[in-house]
Amino acid sequence: MKVLVADKFEQSGLNGLKAAGCEVVYEPDLKDDKLGEAIRATGANVLVVRSTAVTGPMLEAGTLSLVVRAGAGYNTIDVAAASRRGIYVSNCPGKNAIAVAELAFALLLALDRRIPDNVADLRAGRWNKKEYSNARGLFGRTLGLLGYGSIGQEMARRAHAFGMPIVVWSRRFVSGRDAVGDAAVPMELAASPEDVAERADVLSVHLALTPDTRGIVNAAVLGRLKPGSCFINTARAEVVDQAALETVVRERNIRAALDVFAAEPAGAAGEFKDPIVCLPGVYGTHHIGASTDQAQDAIAAETVRIVSTYQDTGKVPNVVNLAKKTPATHMLVVRHRDRPGVLAHVLEHLRGGNINVQEMENVIFEGAQAAVARINLHGPPFEGLLNTIRAGNSDILDLHLVTI
Repeated sequence: MKVLVADKFEQSGLNGLKAAGCEVVYEPDLKDDKLGEAIRATGANVLVVRSTAVTGPMLEAGTLSLVVRAGAGYNTIDVAAASRRGIYVSNCPGKNAIAVAELAFALLLALDRRIPDNVADLRAGRWNKKEYSNARGLFGRTLGLLGYGSIGQEMARRAHAFGMPIVVWSRRFVSGRDAVGDAAVPMELAASPEDVAERADVLSVHLALTPDTRGIVNAAVLGRLKPGSCFINTARAEVVDQAALETVVRERNIRAALDVFAAEPAGAAGEFKDPIVCLPGVYGTHHIGASTDQAQDAIAAETVRIVSTYQDTGKVPNVVNLAKKTPATHMLVVRHRDRPGVLAHVLEHLRGGNINVQEMENVIFEGAQAAVARINLHGPPFEGLLNTIRAGNSDILDLHLVTI
């Protein structure tokens, strides 16, 4: 299997891919048209990227069957285009959670004790103990979390250790998909993002960027923060209304710490201008939340696991673009002898009846004498077609249709 790695990637990951028997092409500076050309020229089966954008034309350029985002978010990949071409998209969720939570909590401590301003004054030769002795402290102050995935959970554990009450809003709790996470970390659930903001002394954002979350932290949310509260965003700039954030920083004495910005340079270095970082009470870092050696090694190891599993089994861990529910309405259950041609016979007649197969599996009984095929169909075959299938092959032992 040929793997094109088109971003900076840990040497441990490159070594792991080679040890798994992959042919690795490492071109960490590829992007835009050059990346599309490399996908075509190399004939790569797998593409590994970090922050590099992967567009529809790139996906159509070659013979890719898997794109691995060596990180959690995958908004830089045209997932819809990949799905149309049957290309798996996979990611490495949770592997950078501790690193991001560590930075978020470091930013919180920096806001509370104004550490960057302390350092700046000392370097400028100014001693101002009276000014910087004015800090509220974190113990007993409520941390509000928007989002409770891996990073939010790590943030909650650290806040609990500091004696901070925790209030959480998460789409998973609203939809009832999951129970509240770590039982050792007491928390309260909020009914809405606005409710979290109103109850919090510190609001920290840990939401993935989706169409539903874009701009979700808006003026209605930020306006509920108490004057003098802290706001932290280590998720995505696009989930926050930047104009509304600037307004509350100016007018409500909100102190903000940001690791993500709306107009970040495309590369690792470059000129950067954003008015918000010039406001008093705003601290910023260079989108470095996941950038620790521990996190990058963990992501590299997970990438190797994904590619190796795909190569060895044909299955892809952490797939993000498989249908959660297919259009199938019926299941055809075929009990049959484990002989050549049985399933070909069934599928040929389904094709003749214009019945589309959505999913299928064939499980073998011990001894490999018999099997059961379960075939999900987009509609019900007419009774005459079922009779034709049943009577047309003597190795079919039983056949029945189930509505799903």
